[in-house]
Amino acid sequence: MSQSSVMPGFRPTIGFTLLYLGLVVLIPLSTLVFKSFELDWNDYVHIITNKRVISSFRVSFSTALVAALIASFFGFIVAWVLVRYSFVGKPFFHALIDFPFALPTAVAGIVLATIFQPSGFLGKLLINTLGVQVAFKPMGIVMALIFISIPFVVRTVEPVLLEFESSMEEAGSSLGATRWQVFTKIIFPNVFPALLTGFALAFARGVGEYGSVIFIAGNIPYISEIVPLLIVTKLEQFDIQGATAIALTMLVISFVMLLLINVLQYWVRKRSGQL
Repeated sequence: MSQSSVMPGFRPTIGFTLLYLGLVVLIPLSTLVFKSFELDWNDYVHIITNKRVISSFRVSFSTALVAALIASFFGFIVAWVLVRYSFVGKPFFHALIDFPFALPTAVAGIVLATIFQPSGFLGKLLINTLGVQVAFKPMGIVMALIFISIPFVVRTVEPVLLEFESSMEEAGSSLGATRWQVFTKIIFPNVFPALLTGFALAFARGVGEYGSVIFIAGNIPYISEIVPLLIVTKLEQFDIQGATAIALTMLVISFVMLLLINVLQYWVRKRSGQL
């Protein structure tokens, strides 16, 4: 059977896909690239090697990476509980998981800054018990990014857990495997590619996040200033070239990191026999 008979409407759908990618993705991104051509190489290097710019890149990517790792761990646990157990109020928890998708990020940032500031409920508790200040520190950025990124992990892992055949677990148990061995040898290898996808989505979301971060970060240069805020600052100062150079660098770094994650995901799927 030819592929066209299996996928009716292939040509118009692929045409729509290319049109969408061109209008929504390629043209805006290429505009950024062409705008950067107004800079010569020395000016570009001078802008992106500025200490304040490098510090903002370090803050953005390190906090997004830490937040994505933490969100992946806890997101997996949440997905596991929602799939494997039945309990009262389960639909409420499902809606609660999706809440960050609907909540304006600025509102989330204001709420988090209110409760985690030194005089806030949780902020005062953490300072008095652990001596840790969350708000106006990089840790506050991590907290905000976990809040907005954990639904990506839960909703990515959940379908895989739903489709996972329990007969494989029962076969492992009948052959004498412990519960830990069943989890590490059977369940986790099958879920890991989806978990890696959730991690990539959470990381990508965290790198570009702005609204939920600026209220809790404190926005202190060299300490808790993120790249999106620095770009906005440059634009407000009418430094278009500086903002363009920083945005282009962020675009390239993000693309390379996501490409590497996708390659790793492809390798894991192929190695586990899912491709």
